[in-house]
Amino acid sequence: MMEKRFSLLTITVVLLAGCSLAPKYTRPGAPVPASWPSGPAYDNAQVSPGAPVSADLNWRDFFTDERLRKVIETALENNRDLRTAVLNVERARAVYGIARADLLPTVNATGRGAKQRVPADLSRSGNTETPEEYNVNLGISSWEIDFFGRIRSLKDKALEEYLATEQARHGAQLLLVSEVATAYLAFAADRETLKMAQSTQDTQQAAYDLIRKRVDVGLSPELDLRQAQTRVDAARVDVALYSRLVAQDENALDLLVGSKVPAELLPDNLTLVSPAREISPGISSEVLLLRPDILQAENLLKAANANIGAARATLFPRISLTTSFGTTSTELSGLFRSGSESWNFAPQIVVPIFDARSWSALKVVKVEQEIAVAQYEKAIQTAFREVADALAVRGTVEEQLSAQQSLVEAVSETYRLSNARYAKGIDSFLGVLDAQRSLYAAQQGLIAVRLTRFANQVRLYAVMGGGSR
Repeated sequence: MMEKRFSLLTITVVLLAGCSLAPKYTRPGAPVPASWPSGPAYDNAQVSPGAPVSADLNWRDFFTDERLRKVIETALENNRDLRTAVLNVERARAVYGIARADLLPTVNATGRGAKQRVPADLSRSGNTETPEEYNVNLGISSWEIDFFGRIRSLKDKALEEYLATEQARHGAQLLLVSEVATAYLAFAADRETLKMAQSTQDTQQAAYDLIRKRVDVGLSPELDLRQAQTRVDAARVDVALYSRLVAQDENALDLLVGSKVPAELLPDNLTLVSPAREISPGISSEVLLLRPDILQAENLLKAANANIGAARATLFPRISLTTSFGTTSTELSGLFRSGSESWNFAPQIVVPIFDARSWSALKVVKVEQEIAVAQYEKAIQTAFREVADALAVRGTVEEQLSAQQSLVEAVSETYRLSNARYAKGIDSFLGVLDAQRSLYAAQQGLIAVRLTRFANQVRLYAVMGGGSR
């Protein structure tokens, strides 16, 4: 009996050492240049050599504004999209556990008892009989021995899909962090513009009241009064517009955070928001391979690669085993007496002869693998373009900001001189209106450029793959 069990164990071990039919995985080459773009737009994109790269910088270290950090932390706790991503990871982990468990036999213990009355005309002895049978068994029911690696390929596929889901969760977290920061900055910019519009309305209203008095005493023509009214009404339009935008920005931020953001955490303007840390893009574009979406695409490519092995294995014989050992007796009390042992060993092999579906299925999974390669390469190309765009902004935004500040100063002085010349009766009020309009537009542009600079820091951090999780 022991020799038979040992032989069974030996056969099982030999069969388990079977081969895998999955093709050897080789990472496709990155279809992008090895270095970042160069040219006039990128000359000022580099930072000091000591700046960290995005992958080495946790978001808590990247963002220096304490209030923004608290808003992001709340979003990571409450955001429903991120919660769904986390649950998807748990689900994928469970699916992988099921696939891995298929490699192991399912062992069951069974107990059975039977008793029946056999009439005399049906019994062999010619007398009425009441036979009894009792048995207890421990056995394996139809265990597929993975000789050609079908189950292992499916297990590897489930593992890579699980890892892809984990990368999707990381990507969702990075996206949420960047979206919250961007919405926070947009709220600050729109609130600052609203306050500027309100201040402009007050200034224009005061100018309108002064001109109306001058018109009443005959010192100014009525045309000046009507022209002043156009600026008052234009300021009123902007106040209403930016009041709506600020409310919508707050609503968008509340949705991202998953709860109402406390008023004390909301910024009044961009100047009160501490800028994020500067990061380095590195020298080589290989850093893109650490982006969550690219790692996710590569995991899905590996899963498609493993699926080819499973499809190939269906073309080969499938071996399964049913076996059990236990004890059997005609009496319940005799189940565990000497000599009542019983065993069963029933291997089965199924050899596919003709099944056209198997070849079509193999063609399907090969095409799916080619699609996964294309998607992986497209993810790298998209990432390269996103980083290049962010570097182009960083390489030019400082010059744009400097020019915009100079423009505001020049137009502000023009407005002051135009107003003084009008007060002395040298120029018409039309010159003052033009200067006011130009100053207001230049101030709006300055806020927009500062927002672009701040938001691009966040975007560069995100498109470079973010930091630790």
